[in-house]
Amino acid sequence: MIADWRDARLREVEIIVTAADGTRLIACRTGHGTPVVLVHGSAGGLGSWDPVTPLLSDEFELWVYARRGYAPSDGSPRPKTYADDVVDLRAVVAAAGGSAHVVGGSYGATVALHAAAGGDGAALRSLTLFEPPLFAAGRTLTATLDRFHHCLEAGNIAAAQRLFADEVSRVPAPILAALADAGAGPQDAAEQAVAAAEAVGCLHDLEAMAADTADIRQWAHLDVPVLLMQGSDTWSPMPATMNSLAEVMPGAARAVLPGQSHFASHTAPNMFANAIREFLKQHDG
Repeated sequence: MIADWRDARLREVEIIVTAADGTRLIACRTGHGTPVVLVHGSAGGLGSWDPVTPLLSDEFELWVYARRGYAPSDGSPRPKTYADDVVDLRAVVAAAGGSAHVVGGSYGATVALHAAAGGDGAALRSLTLFEPPLFAAGRTLTATLDRFHHCLEAGNIAAAQRLFADEVSRVPAPILAALADAGAGPQDAAEQAVAAAEAVGCLHDLEAMAADTADIRQWAHLDVPVLLMQGSDTWSPMPATMNSLAEVMPGAARAVLPGQSHFASHTAPNMFANAIREFLKQHDG
């Protein structure tokens, strides 16, 4: 069923981008103006930015893509690292003309940080970073990675999703319960296939997180304009993480979205898009 869903998505996409190592990425381009590449978070995909892109497409050329490991892009045949994600982002920026603003959400924001730190500053006009989970990194995630892998091997996608939300995203129990209630109904075959595909993507993201370092000082010397975005109501430890990131990036701009949390791109897309627009216009010369 996953293959059927993948084939269906392939008929809808516009562009195939091939990364330097041969990985095929599926991307969509909309709008006109200066290129902006949007990098989705864990459990995301081509549709992750759907609430936001219509609000920006009249001013910017927007590129969204399914990251490596997320259908309909190619999978990752070996444990993934952030270096793999950077290779892919670099390929999409090249397809967009060789220079672009980058907007990253959650895990995608960490990818953008790694790209800028890896010497891609000339190709990245700016970074907009929405709540990168920099606290979720290093060997402390090894046990979580092992349990997540066992859940997938057993076909228990729901348990894998709960594990990721609890131990990686650290979603508070009341919010987890509310999300579970919202999705409590039976899933049809297509919905099950999507959930399984997203869980595989999360596995690869978790591999990269476990291989990373939690030392936030590695981002202290980025030579690119940065906007740090967050929701005012996002749970701990994200607020402390954003403050620590701001401390090592004293030149970064900040935007706090009132009344919003880690789901702001879906719960308040206009507010989210307006913050991006205001920042990009300042750095679009």
